[in-house]
Amino acid sequence: MSSNSDNTTTLAENKVLILYILNLIHGEIRQDDLFKIVTSTNDINYFYFKQILTDLIDSNLVGTYTKENETVIRITSEGKNAYALTKEVLPGIMKLKADNIFAKEFPTIEEEASVSAEFIPKSENEYIIKCKIVENNEVIFEVKTFAGSRDRAKRIVDNWRQNASVIYPQMLNLLLEDYSKKDNLKK
Repeated sequence: MSSNSDNTTTLAENKVLILYILNLIHGEIRQDDLFKIVTSTNDINYFYFKQILTDLIDSNLVGTYTKENETVIRITSEGKNAYALTKEVLPGIMKLKADNIFAKEFPTIEEEASVSAEFIPKSENEYIIKCKIVENNEVIFEVKTFAGSRDRAKRIVDNWRQNASVIYPQMLNLLLEDYSKKDNLKK
């Protein structure tokens, strides 16, 4: 009987842990990113995590939706209420560990989510590339361009994802440049 009781306690703790982390976020997060934080806090495997998350979604404590071709999740108002009622279930040491991991991991996750790029094939040799920067759920920069091969499209996407913090300011500087004065100098 004790083993079953321990499993029930562990299940409850893990559900509250997920609600606790989602409550810290103030927005949405990708499932894989949430898994990274949860598994760093409390060593659980991916299938167990998915089972718990599915239970929370089925109970309407966590909402899931597609945003720009990606599934994201967020805590619902019912989830916030359930967390408020059950937060004592979460051991203080686990909460402290979650806070520390969240503080370390979330800025990186947020930064990765804020820079996105994709390419869409139009034909065998035509690809449309979209590169974006999103802050506070608002697109602050977006560029759409064309590539004549899959390799070039992939290179642009990979380069944007890895170097947007360098490319974006350079692009802004180019857009802010006063070219009329330079033309007058050449004449």
